[in-house]
Amino acid sequence: MKPLLHYDESMLDNREKFDDDFFKRFELRHGEQPLQLDDHISKNYLFPTFYSDVTCAIGIFFCSYEKAERMMIDPRMKPIRMPKGRSLVIFSCYEYKNVLGIPPYNEIAMTIPVMVDAGWNPPVLPMVLEKLFPSFGYYVFSMPVTSLENRIRGHKIWGLPKEVQEITITNTANQCVTEAKEEDGTPYFQLSIPTEGKLTSFDVSSHLYSKLEGELLKSETHFKGNFHVQKNMKSLWQTGGKVENPILKIGDSPSGKVLQELEIEEVPFQTRYTKSMNSCFDLAKEKVGVKS
Repeated sequence: MKPLLHYDESMLDNREKFDDDFFKRFELRHGEQPLQLDDHISKNYLFPTFYSDVTCAIGIFFCSYEKAERMMIDPRMKPIRMPKGRSLVIFSCYEYKNVLGIPPYNEIAMTIPVMVDAGWNPPVLPMVLEKLFPSFGYYVFSMPVTSLENRIRGHKIWGLPKEVQEITITNTANQCVTEAKEEDGTPYFQLSIPTEGKLTSFDVSSHLYSKLEGELLKSETHFKGNFHVQKNMKSLWQTGGKVENPILKIGDSPSGKVLQELEIEEVPFQTRYTKSMNSCFDLAKEKVGVKS
């Protein structure tokens, strides 16, 4: 999808796209005040932001713990430790076909699982027993998006590192391929996720961490859908595995070099794919370190 660099004062009238029971769990409300997008246009958005019929392709990879720790934006934030001196990096590629009040767009959330202000930060366990670790969440270190309006929303509401780029998401018979390009058109990211695998139902609530005006924010995210999942459990204990055709390809451009610094392994720990799911993303639940 080519970047959408224009917006106006209108809100898309598409409430009929969100009649699934999933959305009935949440009470829509406006923000404390309209968001000023520029000198002339402000909008009074509803929250949580609803997304329906979302195509989602996810790749979970091992990376260097030391390099992941260097990317943290707050000393209270620590990556989840995995065996062999590693952490995880997760690439979640979204084709948002229906967004409440907003035109469709594509997005890639590049995240590292973390604990924040945790007295106990055991390896692996927070990934499988998330509900037992309330400070667990995902730090978004990069978030390419095809919509200027959503870049502004991300920066001003959550402090998310959204940048407008061209992102194409192509579905074939057995793969979902996501490609992102720099502003000058140079490809730097390609992720090919298999569309086959064990069908697994997910109904997940979690948190994203970001920083706005010096404050660390913790925001709720929710999604529900049936994913085709492939796991490589041997990679939990084996490092440096090689494959003939890696599903993740990273270029030498500025954005690509940031990813190269993480020393991401070729063999994915897990892949997930769904052609259609429902999700939502809310305003910050709290400022970390400040009682709500």
